[in-house]
Amino acid sequence: MALSRLACEFAAEISNHDWRDAPYRLDRAGHQWELDSLGKRSDTLLSEREARFVKTNVMWVAAQVLGHEDPNFNIQEFAEACGLTGMSESTLYYGTRRNSEGRYSKPGSYE
Repeated sequence: MALSRLACEFAAEISNHDWRDAPYRLDRAGHQWELDSLGKRSDTLLSEREARFVKTNVMWVAAQVLGHEDPNFNIQEFAEACGLTGMSESTLYYGTRRNSEGRYSKPGSYE
């Protein structure tokens, strides 16, 4: 099943961004640390594991909205398009809120 246009665009932005210095500065979309001038580079970088955790949380937030909006949304495809490969279905499921029927909960709620 193919991702919606909107899901593809979210995934492209999430994948394109360098998350290693995300907690230490505000970035424009698509930031890449290596392309920054020396004066803009953060002195502190997250480890690859820490950066993957940040990226995964960002993916889950976007997936919550996309899954609620699109009944055909596939979180496995979305995670892979975000550059997050090798995650099990149960791990991906864990990161989103679902109602008792298994549907994505309304964004901003705990229904």
